[in-house]
Amino acid sequence: MRFISPTLLWLFVAVPLLVALYLLMLRRRKPAAVRVASIDVIREALGGAQRIRRHLPPLLLLIALATMLVAVARPTAFITLPSEQRTIVLAIDVSLSMRATDVEPSRIAAAQEAAKAFINEQPGDVRIGIVSFAGTALLVQAPTQNREDLINAIDRLDLQRHTAIGSGLIMALATIFPDAGIDLESMIFGAATRDTGRGVAIEQAGKSQTKTVAPVPPGSYPSAAIILLSDGRRTTGPDPMEAAKMAADRGVRVFTVGLGSAQGGMAGFEGFSMYMRFDEEALKAIAEVTRGAYFSAASAAELKNVYQELNTRFMLEKKETEVSALFTAIAALLAVVAATLSVLWSPRLA
Repeated sequence: MRFISPTLLWLFVAVPLLVALYLLMLRRRKPAAVRVASIDVIREALGGAQRIRRHLPPLLLLIALATMLVAVARPTAFITLPSEQRTIVLAIDVSLSMRATDVEPSRIAAAQEAAKAFINEQPGDVRIGIVSFAGTALLVQAPTQNREDLINAIDRLDLQRHTAIGSGLIMALATIFPDAGIDLESMIFGAATRDTGRGVAIEQAGKSQTKTVAPVPPGSYPSAAIILLSDGRRTTGPDPMEAAKMAADRGVRVFTVGLGSAQGGMAGFEGFSMYMRFDEEALKAIAEVTRGAYFSAASAAELKNVYQELNTRFMLEKKETEVSALFTAIAALLAVVAATLSVLWSPRLA
């Protein structure tokens, strides 16, 4: 438990002071009258419970006061609550490396089946969008609650050359924030490539006109999230970490799923076989900067388990929540009980 206003806990000094005051009042009461020994023994046997219970209302009132002082300090606790995330964008890698067969029957086939199972398990009020990315990124299905449209969009995915993870992230962000002024033309479609001899580099065709935003704490946007599935090996497009920083500045968490074995796998294309390396470090970094989480799936069964865990996270989520109201209610209940017992047991009002 954490307190939002811990300095107010100094008010607890009032508790021992009240206890001392109560004891002082008891000692100042007039001494009891001298009683006959035989009658005194009978009263001792019959009146012990009464003497104990007369202290119960003050004790309950003291506990109520202490509970109220805890509420004043505004305590918080991690509570599992229904998730507020009602828009999820699946960004799926459709580059040729997804043909690799280190995940049976292939990376892309396993990804499609797991994604469809995930879609079917989501609550009906959750809107899901689908972005595919290879050399560029496309919104293949705008966020919708129609599960049939989503399944059909998954089945229509086609593999293409290159891998632009950054483009996939930017397109997913533009899907979540359609009015944010994200300049897709220059950031994704306006990027030109050149061969450096060691790979593909990007020459931005134009300066981005994306509106500047006031950064918010990473992971603080509660209404949407991105699930990015890839083998993690970028060959072109915007820098994935710059795209991840855009998501972090908007508070959107990115959950990355690395699909493939650590040693990589072979993929066939137009009669040739290519070795596809699996690079999970990039995906780990994206998840970390956005306060998301990284998951590794080296088989179709593991991928299904990953999506089941993600499904649980999106339906139920642990959140740090202020619980002052709970302590206030307990304090009020204790005070009412103390007052009721005091009225019922007071000999002056009998």
